[in-house]
Amino acid sequence: MIAQSNTPGAGPGTVAVAVLDHTELPLWDLYELGMACAVFGIPQPDLADRWYELWLCAETPMAEAPPRAPGGFGFSLRAEYGWEALAEADTVIVPSVPDACVTGEREVPPALVAQLRRAAAAGARMVSLCTGAFALAAAGILDGRRATAHWSHTADLARRHPRVSVDDSVLYVDDGSVLTSAGVAAGLDLCLHIVRRDLGAHVANQLARRLVVPAHRPGGQAQFVDLSVPVTDDDSLAPVLDWATANLEQPLTVEELARRARMSPRTFFRRVQAATGTTPLQWLLNQRLARAQSLLEATDLPVEQIGERSGLGSSTNLRRHFTARVGVTPTDYRRAFTARASAAAR
Repeated sequence: MIAQSNTPGAGPGTVAVAVLDHTELPLWDLYELGMACAVFGIPQPDLADRWYELWLCAETPMAEAPPRAPGGFGFSLRAEYGWEALAEADTVIVPSVPDACVTGEREVPPALVAQLRRAAAAGARMVSLCTGAFALAAAGILDGRRATAHWSHTADLARRHPRVSVDDSVLYVDDGSVLTSAGVAAGLDLCLHIVRRDLGAHVANQLARRLVVPAHRPGGQAQFVDLSVPVTDDDSLAPVLDWATANLEQPLTVEELARRARMSPRTFFRRVQAATGTTPLQWLLNQRLARAQSLLEATDLPVEQIGERSGLGSSTNLRRHFTARVGVTPTDYRRAFTARASAAAR
């Protein structure tokens, strides 16, 4: 049902955002709602005719919405469409649901659950941001699937919906037609991933630049959870990781870094994974790719030299890792930013 990005003149279709309690939105809900609107509702330059069509859908559409309730702190919103429009969309996004729906004090509105089921049955791509996963789970859409939510709510999600395979270690899960994200900023990671799927890495990278965020953020929720990692100078990983970042062109090994950190390789492995959400070797690869991106954007060094300076070695090795992670070759990446800089200078 989603238009392919390689179809000439075709756009990626409609994105319907399901809004709950739209007459008085809490701040966190507003953040995720605004994030979805910023990504899917504002076309990238030169793509106005191929961008998404955004629908805001609430239980009561705009013409019938009651005035904002007095008191409290929040923002009011009037949506143009009702929840019944969800079944007509190509992509359906459910941002955070009220806390009471997370704890079980209140059920996700049955009318919304029914419309989410209709949308899924019609072939829509179903997406949740943060605790929006509780709405998809209530509709049975996550049954038998891997899914995530904010790490502080994943235990509740697993307890209340045991048929869902809850993963609290990732920023988002792409399970084909059903996608879920962790909390707050991870929702933006997922939105950019969707743009990358629909319109390609170049468009997603340019959108990320517009939003001043990384196009792809490695790691998982583990790096944001309070793990009580010691922060004293003697115990901190910061000095050895800072040294590694400054010496990426060297052939670094886990054994050498562990020795500098005065730990056994096994302890060092566990500590880095707990602190960063990834393994030491993957962390090194991420830093080297970040260095390569910076050199491609800021210098005219040949790709071979960038491979050496970033510690990735040969140009072939650089191209392989860079393309797998970023989605475009180093040459195409540089060309995109050179063209952008030239356009900005005119």
